[in-house]
Amino acid sequence: MTKLYFTRKQQEQLKCNPSVQAVSEKAITYTDAFKRHFIAENEKGKLPREIFEEAGLDVELVGLDRVKGAGKRWRAAYRKLGIEGLQDTRKTNSGRSSELELTLEEKIARLEAKNRLLEAENELLKKPRSTRKADVEEEIKIAPELKFELIQRTIKKYKLKRMVSYLCSVMGVSRSGYYNYFTEKSAQKRAAKEESDEAVKEIILKAYHFRGRKKGTRQIKMTLENQYQITYNLKRIRRIMKKYDIICPIRKANPYRRMAKATKEHRICQNKLQRQFKQGVAGKVLLTDITYLRYKGGKRAYLSTIKDAETNEILSYEVSDSLSIDIALNTLHKLKKHRHLAADAFIHSDQGFHYTSPQFQKLVKKMKLGQSMSRRGNCWDNAPQESFFGHFKDETNLKECETLEEVKQEVKSYMTYYNHYRGQWNLKKLPPVKYRQQLQQVA
Repeated sequence: MTKLYFTRKQQEQLKCNPSVQAVSEKAITYTDAFKRHFIAENEKGKLPREIFEEAGLDVELVGLDRVKGAGKRWRAAYRKLGIEGLQDTRKTNSGRSSELELTLEEKIARLEAKNRLLEAENELLKKPRSTRKADVEEEIKIAPELKFELIQRTIKKYKLKRMVSYLCSVMGVSRSGYYNYFTEKSAQKRAAKEESDEAVKEIILKAYHFRGRKKGTRQIKMTLENQYQITYNLKRIRRIMKKYDIICPIRKANPYRRMAKATKEHRICQNKLQRQFKQGVAGKVLLTDITYLRYKGGKRAYLSTIKDAETNEILSYEVSDSLSIDIALNTLHKLKKHRHLAADAFIHSDQGFHYTSPQFQKLVKKMKLGQSMSRRGNCWDNAPQESFFGHFKDETNLKECETLEEVKQEVKSYMTYYNHYRGQWNLKKLPPVKYRQQLQQVA
């Protein structure tokens, strides 16, 4: 083959010729029409050089060796296959059979290897995997790294050294990726990553167990930033938690009926709030409600709270083993210690009998507060308060409490944690008390 190379300028010059299909630095591809023309003229007695020059191809530029070589190939192809031999078939045919002919024994060996690999894959998929919704079927994807490990274990166990390519194709991974995964350099990288992940896991667990409260990814992120001045991406936290089976508490629907509605003699107030929870002023919109608390031995207590809708701070609360009117009245009395309430503050609740009670409404007026109520049977009108109860039940350890006194201690501990330490995503990642202080400084 000639060692003559084409410059970029020469390539552009040759491309302008209609007999040339493509040009690279080392070679020229001619059109099928020019090949047929060459054979016809050559059979008339013309020399290859003459035919090329008549077609406008400079032999000095192309190279005499290339001209002679092309003529020799075309004549041989024409003698063997006729006109079809002059067609360029490189795009559709590599020149070799697409599949090797396998013997019966080789086919059986491949099928057995495939079955063994798929059995190993099924065993991997049998491991328990948690999903947020049990009724939603999700496609389970296996990482390439796990597939490489499966292939290697199958090969070692059944001595299938010559079936790497086949097993890689069965699992849908590349052979080069398989070999690269088991190089010493890749192993060192994996070891370094594993060491790094272990260090991150310890830091995340430190935030996860902060003050003995269970947390999800967002809570962990805010705890790391507020308490330890460490910033991690949410995706990184989720990846580490998934890798090391650090389980987040999952919100569950309340299986119990809502409390009894107001009796006829109780008065219902209009809905002043209209879901305008955030009005830019701390101590203006006060939300209240009561929820049940179940603890050890199937016992039940009740928790009443008043929450500042702007800062999410729990301003007062009461724990009782009774659902009498006193639980709501005592919660309201404890609200008196807060001096930052706005002049036009009002308390919003559902239409429960505690809040429609003449006693409760009289005390609200005495404290110079307005009163508002959700529409009948519409929990969304008091959504932030309902949300707090959901998080509270996820993050407390009431099932370990044996007495009402222990329940009260647990609630007290959680309220301190919630107000002063538990960062909230929509409060600039600050705890409620710090967020209120920031609002008061701006005002």
